[in-house]
Amino acid sequence: MGDKSFDFYRTVSEELDPERLQRKFLAALLDLQNVERGSIWVRSDKGYTCIEAAGAQSEHIRSMTIDFGQSSIVGWVIENGKMTIAEAGKDARHFRKAEEKIDLKSRLILCFPLVLRTGEVYGAVQLIDTSAGGNRLNLKKNYLELVQQLIDIGSIALSNSLVFSEQAKENLKLKQTLKAIREQDMIIGKSAALLGTRKRAAEYARTDFPVLITGESGSGKELLAREIHRLSARGAGPFLAQNCSCIPDTLLESELFGHEKGAFTGAFKTKPGLFEAANDGSVFLDEIGDMPLQLQARILRVIQDGEIKPIGNVHPRKVNVRIISATNRDLQSEIARENFREDLFYRLNVLPLHIPALRERAEDMPLLLDHFLSREALRLETPRKTFSKEALNFLLEYEWPGNVRELENFVKHIIVITPGDLITPEDLSNHFFSIASNAHCPSKNPPNRNMEEADQSRAGQRSIFDGYSWDELEREYVLHLLEKNKWHVTRAAKEAGVNRSTFDSRMKKLNIRK
Repeated sequence: MGDKSFDFYRTVSEELDPERLQRKFLAALLDLQNVERGSIWVRSDKGYTCIEAAGAQSEHIRSMTIDFGQSSIVGWVIENGKMTIAEAGKDARHFRKAEEKIDLKSRLILCFPLVLRTGEVYGAVQLIDTSAGGNRLNLKKNYLELVQQLIDIGSIALSNSLVFSEQAKENLKLKQTLKAIREQDMIIGKSAALLGTRKRAAEYARTDFPVLITGESGSGKELLAREIHRLSARGAGPFLAQNCSCIPDTLLESELFGHEKGAFTGAFKTKPGLFEAANDGSVFLDEIGDMPLQLQARILRVIQDGEIKPIGNVHPRKVNVRIISATNRDLQSEIARENFREDLFYRLNVLPLHIPALRERAEDMPLLLDHFLSREALRLETPRKTFSKEALNFLLEYEWPGNVRELENFVKHIIVITPGDLITPEDLSNHFFSIASNAHCPSKNPPNRNMEEADQSRAGQRSIFDGYSWDELEREYVLHLLEKNKWHVTRAAKEAGVNRSTFDSRMKKLNIRK
């Protein structure tokens, strides 16, 4: 038995994966006793569950659970913590139902407890003789004692692997949860104004009509659009967004409707547009008020006929999309100036929805600050910082002209420049006196700054931009983002609000290398 004992020790000491260890552990014991059938059972919430089985037709036993109230050999061994030998069919403890679907029945059953270091029994292992005479098991006392010692060693290794596996699963779940928290953007707030808007959004989600979201820049219009899509019958379909401002007319047309190969200079291959890619889903058109007039007519056709025509193609294609649009402009005024089509406005404005500015829901600011602090701490894997009472009071008085987006970027900045875990009024001063404009600051001075300093700052006499050229200022900004994100270019580009390729090109132009 010496060589087999050594093989057994090596088996249980080298394997951490519980499923492979279970199979190897059971196979080694069957080899020691020269039998072919066996099983491993552990105590579960509902009874005793088979986690591994070997032998012909063992799939009928694996994953089986014997209720606590039913008589069984494994149950007796687990509850009494003793090894036992049982003659199948004659022993009252034998659970015959387990072998109903197995052709070759058990003759003699040898069952050992599985014990933790603490002495607690958590399972049992069965070694089964199916020979006609039931005489293949070695039942000599000394041999059984040695097998029990080997099982005691193996049971500890097995329990450790099960614990390791459960911890690994929990860690994976935790990582997935943290990843979702890090990446997830959500609408935060409990103010009556915001709750009313979200209630209306949920009502709109039950329909398929166009929605026009109005509100100031940075107030969360795209988040609201995503929530409408998520709650709608199209929630499983794609949600694709396009900002209609600051993009050349031809490029915007290509982005929305697609183009054929050779349709214009640089069209090297056929490209589907946003409407086609979002089929059976939703398209979000942000800053719709900035869309050129000639494209507005094409959007009107999509709404009316559900058709698109890619650039360079004369044949229209059917699409099934819901259009959600948003603007921070007064479209009625734009119509009066003939900058926006009146017929398109009425098509888009079937379900109007206004999202309030942050200053209109001041009671949501503490919740938002707490959310952003927690989220950024998770992203940066650093301890969570908090605001002192004085600092929080100052922030609640600030008007936040950039709305939630400004608040979010403020939190990102303040947690980087604040050395301690408590953000104080002095830390706020460092932030608010480094921004380009103080036009929307509260009437009272930022904490720990005297009136003379505030007046000088407002007069432009103490600007951080003094002495910088455009390229020098951009270089400092790019380096700041790279250092903050540990030279992870993708994250730096995301924080800057540009594509990675754009960020890369700026780095090359500014001759920035790690």
